[in-house]
Amino acid sequence: MNQDKAVMALAALAQDTRLSVFRLLIKAGPDGMIAGALADAMAVPPSTMSHHLAKLEQAGLVLSWRTSRLIHYAADYAGVQALLTFLMADCCQGDPRACADLLSAIVCDRVGVGACS
Repeated sequence: MNQDKAVMALAALAQDTRLSVFRLLIKAGPDGMIAGALADAMAVPPSTMSHHLAKLEQAGLVLSWRTSRLIHYAADYAGVQALLTFLMADCCQGDPRACADLLSAIVCDRVGVGACS
């Protein structure tokens, strides 16, 4: 990922609704959610939600696909990984031991009950 693409991704996340939608899609996992359910969950009109989802997709953080008349959205985990890799590429002058606590701070329940914290 280059700096321009990273700036675009960070700018997309620098808005309250888009950040909340992105976090909801991360929590939803690879199956994602349909657009209507996202709009309902966020209490946002469907047209406004479409705008936010388009910004996240353009930034490489969200994927979409259509099944019949439904549009599904999910976090683009490859895009998220690329952004995090770009941000952390020069962490701690190349000493991975100094950055180890960053990843251990995220605890996920593997059973699916609960969420990442």
